[in-house]
Amino acid sequence: MTNQDQLTPLLRQYQNIKKEHRDAILFFRMGDFYEMFFDDAVTASKILEIALTTRDKRNENPIPMCGIPYHAADSYLPKLIRAGHKVAICEQTEDPATAKGIVRREVIRVVSPGTVLDGNLLESKENNYIASIYHGRDMAGLAFVDISTGDFYIGEAPVLREVEGVRVGLSDEISRIAPKELIVPQGLDCSKFLKNSQLQMLCINTCPIEMFEFNRASSIFNEHIKEKPPEFAGIDTLSPAINAAGALLNYLSETQKTSLRNINSVKVWRHDQYMIVDDAAQRTLELVKSSQTGQRKGTLFHLLDKTMTPMGGRLLRQWILNPLMDTNEIIKRQDAIEESKNNFTLRYKLRELLSNIHDMERTISRITLKSANARDLVSLNQCLGIIPELKGLLSGSSDPMISMAVNMTDGVGELRKLISDAIVESPPLSITDGGIIRDGYNRDLDELREISREGKGWIARLEAKERQRSGIDSLKIRYNRVFGYYIEVTKANIHNAPQDYIRKQTLVGAERFITPDLKEYEEKVLGADDKIKRLEHHLFEEIRETTARDVENIQRSAKGIAVIDVIAALAEAAHSYHYVRPVVSHGFTIKIKDGRHPVIEQMGLGERFVPNDMELDYEKNRLMVLTGPNMAGKSTYMRQAAMIVLMAQTGSFVPASEARIGVVDRIFTRIGASDNLSEGRSTFMVEMEETASILRNATHRSLILLDEIGRGTSTFDGISIAWASAEFINRMLRAKTLFATHYHELTELALTTEGIFNAHMAVREWNDEVIFLRKVMPGMADKSYGIQVARLAGIPMEVINRSKEVLSNLEKEELDDSGMPKLAHSDKDKERHTSQIDIFSPPDETHPILIELKEMDIMNMTPLEALTKLDALKRKISN
Repeated sequence: MTNQDQLTPLLRQYQNIKKEHRDAILFFRMGDFYEMFFDDAVTASKILEIALTTRDKRNENPIPMCGIPYHAADSYLPKLIRAGHKVAICEQTEDPATAKGIVRREVIRVVSPGTVLDGNLLESKENNYIASIYHGRDMAGLAFVDISTGDFYIGEAPVLREVEGVRVGLSDEISRIAPKELIVPQGLDCSKFLKNSQLQMLCINTCPIEMFEFNRASSIFNEHIKEKPPEFAGIDTLSPAINAAGALLNYLSETQKTSLRNINSVKVWRHDQYMIVDDAAQRTLELVKSSQTGQRKGTLFHLLDKTMTPMGGRLLRQWILNPLMDTNEIIKRQDAIEESKNNFTLRYKLRELLSNIHDMERTISRITLKSANARDLVSLNQCLGIIPELKGLLSGSSDPMISMAVNMTDGVGELRKLISDAIVESPPLSITDGGIIRDGYNRDLDELREISREGKGWIARLEAKERQRSGIDSLKIRYNRVFGYYIEVTKANIHNAPQDYIRKQTLVGAERFITPDLKEYEEKVLGADDKIKRLEHHLFEEIRETTARDVENIQRSAKGIAVIDVIAALAEAAHSYHYVRPVVSHGFTIKIKDGRHPVIEQMGLGERFVPNDMELDYEKNRLMVLTGPNMAGKSTYMRQAAMIVLMAQTGSFVPASEARIGVVDRIFTRIGASDNLSEGRSTFMVEMEETASILRNATHRSLILLDEIGRGTSTFDGISIAWASAEFINRMLRAKTLFATHYHELTELALTTEGIFNAHMAVREWNDEVIFLRKVMPGMADKSYGIQVARLAGIPMEVINRSKEVLSNLEKEELDDSGMPKLAHSDKDKERHTSQIDIFSPPDETHPILIELKEMDIMNMTPLEALTKLDALKRKISN
C-alpha cells in the first residue's frame, strides 16, 4: 500500500475499508462501476481477463486499477469465486447528490466459496457447505452449514491423529461433507488432518482463537438456535462441537451483514449412523463424480437422479454419500419406494406436478438474507400454489414415510394471496426501477401512476400539437437523463422553428429546444416517476420481509417435497432398470444373485451385460481370491458388488434378481494405480499407504475391494505382501473381501486357510484369440492371457511373438540341460539346444534335490519360507 499522505481522500477511504477485509478482493463502488486498486486490481484483472490500467499516471508509482460495470457484477463474480477468492462488496450508502465530501461507503456482504447465494455460482443438485473445526482434547468439534438452504449440522469426530503415516479421523468426515470453505482457529495446522488434495481444493480461513472460545461460542449458538432437536441431548454441554458451531455462526454474521434467519434449526451429525464412504471409495466407485471428467455423467448419482426438483436432487446425493446403518430406517425407505413403484399412474402424475416446483429452499434463503428480487417471490408463489394439489394427490397413501412428508408441506395460504395481489406476473430483475407492484395494491402508488401516465400523455399530445403548429412533420419530443425532455428539430427545418422555442443544445444535424410549459410538465412527470420507484422499492421490501417470516414453514415444505421427490425418483429407477428390493439385515452375509453393475449395464457398450452371483459370509467364504485376465471384468465385478451393497443401504432397490445384504460399516477400495509426486510418493508408496489404512481401520463389518496388491515392486516382494495382507484380513479382521490378483500363487491360500476361496473370470481361446465370457466361476484361472490382451491393444506382432517365446521359457525350468538360461532362448537357438528331458523315464530318486523336496513339510511352511527354499534349490541346480 502507498503512504496514506500521498493518497487522495477517496483512496484513503478505500484503504481504510480494505484493512478490514485483507483476505478479500474489494469491489469498491464508484458510480456505475466496481473499481479495484493495488494488488486486488492486479489479481482480478488476470482472472477476469480485463484491462489493467493505472490511477494518477503523473505519479512516479502509479496505482494499478481495474473495474467492471456494477450491473454486470453477477457475470464476473463467479470467476473470482471459482478461483478460490473471497469478494467484499462495498456499496455507496448515501446519495452522491446530497453527500458532502466523499460519499459514505460500507461493505454490505462478503461472498466466498462457502457463502454463495447466487444460482449462477451454485450446482442446483449439490449442497454448498462451509465448515468449522475445533480441536478438543479427545474429540474434534465439527459444524457445517449450507447458507443457501439453511441446513445446519454439528457433531464430533475422532481426535486428529496420525499413526505411522496413516491419517484417521476427521479427514474422512471432510471428504464425506465436501465443504467449499473451512473455518479454523489460528495456529491449527490443517495438514495434520487433511490430505494434500483437500488442502488444495478448500478455501481455508484462519480466525482469531477468541471466536472459538467456549463461553462466547456457546452464547452465540444458544441465542441463534432457540429449539434443539431431541438427539441434541447426546451432545455434551462442553462439546467442542459448540466451539465450532458458535465460531461458524459468528463468521457468517460478520460476512453476510444481516441476520441469519434461514438458519433456524440444527441437526446432530453422528458419523456412526452412516456407512463411511471415504474419498477413495467415492472416486473408485464413481458415486457422484466421474474419475475421468469430474462431471456427474457416468456416475451412480447421474443414473439414479430422476428427481424433478433441485431439493430432491440434493437429498438423493446425500443418501448416496451417506448410506444408513439402521436397518429399520432402511426398511422405511424401501416400503415407501415399493408403494410408489407399484402405482405407476400416481407416480406419473406426481412427477409431473413436481416438475413445476423450483428451488424453494434457496429462494427462501435469498429472501431472508435480503438478496432476492421480485422474480424470486413470484417463483416461490408458484411453488406454494402447487402444494395443495400435491397433498391431495398423496392423501390416500398408506405409507408412513410418505404421509409424514406430505404433512410437512404447507401451502401458506395468506402468503400466497399477498404475493399474488402485490407482485406483477412478470416483474423486472431490478428492484429499484419500478414495474414490480400491481395496480390496485396501494392507493398512493396508483395516484402517482395516474399522474405519470397523464403527464406522458400530455407530452404525446404536445408533440402532435407542435408538429401541426410548426409544420415540421419530423419534429420529435424526446428525453434523456442529462437534459430531460426537449424538442428536436433537424437542421433542414430549423427556419420553421417557432419564435418562442428556447435553444438548449446544438448538434451536428439538429437543434434541441425547450419551452416553459414543457419544462413544467417534465418536473411533474419525472418527480412522479422517482416517487413511484422509491415507493415500489419500499413496498417490495415490506412484502419480502413478510415472506421471510414464514421461512420455517417454507423450509419444512421444501424438505417434505424433497423426500417425496427422492422416493418417486428411486421408484422410477427401480421400474425402468428392473431392480429388486434387497433384504437388508444386521447379519454378516452378502448374497447377490445375477448382480449387475448399475452404470455400465446402461451404457450400451455393444455387448450384453453378463450378470454374476456373489456370496460372502463371516465363516467359510470371507475372502475371495479372484483371478483372470485383464479386460475380463474383475474390476467391474468388484465395483458392482460394492455399489449394490451401498445402494441397498441407501434404501434403493438394486440391480440383481435377488440380494441379501448384511449391513456394512465401511467400503474400502484399493483399485488402480496412482502416484502423488508433489509429496514425493511413488505409485507403490501410495498403494502401500492405502493398504495400510485398510489393514488398520477395517472391521469385521467392512467390505474390502483389493486389486493387484504388491504389483509395484519385485515379484517376490509383491507376492509376500499380498499373501500376508490376505492372511491378516482373513484371520485378524475377518472382513468380507474381494481380492483380485495376477499372482496365481495366492490361490494356494484357499488350500491352507479357512475362509478363503478361489474364483476366476471365465475366458475361452479360439484360433489364438481370447474371448471374454464375463462370467465368474469357482476355482482359479489357468493363466492370465496377458499377451492376448497386449495384442488386442495393438502391440506390434514382433513383440507379441517374442513375448510368447519368453513366456514359454518361463513356464518351463529356467535352465536347459547345458546350464544355459532359457529366458533368453529364441527360435534361432533351437538348433544349438536340441537336448530335451525325457518325461517318460522314471526320475532318479537318489538325486539330492528330489530328496530335499520329499523331506519338505509344505503344509507347515509359510509362503515366505517356501519361496526361500525354492530359491535355494534353484541356486543348487545352477551351481
